Amino acid sequence: MNRLVLALIAYVGLGVLTWATITDAKLRAGTLVILGLFAFKSWVRRRDVMHPDKPEGEESKELKADS
Repeated sequence: MNRLVLALIAYVGLGVLTWATITDAKLRAGTLVILGLFAFKSWVRRRDVMHPDKPEGEESKELKADS
């Protein structure tokens, strides 16, 4: 398993714990939103970690070359 999968599993686990332990609906929703933002950021930034030396414009060139 790679680090992204482990991080997303950890976010889901924290979300379940949040749901089970926080009773105030507003606080629970806010906490889940923050966890969701962290998960989204982890997912979006995965390319920078996997390919740190590749410039940002390269992925569009690769997609056009593959088509």
